[in-house]
Amino acid sequence: MRPVSIRQLSTRAVYQNPWMRVREDEIERADGSTGIYGVVEKPDFALIIPRDRDGGLWLVEQYRYPVADRFWEFPQGSWEQQPDADSAALARGELQEETGLKAESLDHLGHLYEAYGYCTQGFDVWLATDLEQTPTYRHVEEQDMRVRKVTRDDWEAMLRAGEVKDAPSIAAYGLLLLNEKP
Repeated sequence: MRPVSIRQLSTRAVYQNPWMRVREDEIERADGSTGIYGVVEKPDFALIIPRDRDGGLWLVEQYRYPVADRFWEFPQGSWEQQPDADSAALARGELQEETGLKAESLDHLGHLYEAYGYCTQGFDVWLATDLEQTPTYRHVEEQDMRVRKVTRDDWEAMLRAGEVKDAPSIAAYGLLLLNEKP
């Protein structure tokens, strides 16, 4: 275990809903000074990179309310009603829910954190292959979601042009590239 440089003295919930909890911790730093730290607690999520036999990648585009815009990203999500769901089951479920794709093969590429400076939420990155098209099962919040298959060249052009703003999708693609190296 790594040395702890900040110690929690107390904690209290300041906000909570079915999707998140915000807490405020009273802390003591290594030098003895005290302060507060705000922490957002959210369940982990699964991010799926669906790759077709021809190498094409499947994306979803949806409206993201906090930033008031639509963006392309890899399918991803959590099950707030089952925060301890098996990550592979979550990945398979989210993939089918958002894109209608079922994966014969699912490979774990790694685990990352969304924003560990203020949030506990992490995510597992999965590569989904041997895909079969089935119906989608979207939630009401996802009703305007669009699905698109792109080539690798198209995806990388979108990255270069700044069309992809989703940091987890960009980080996940980095893990994919590392895992593809011989």
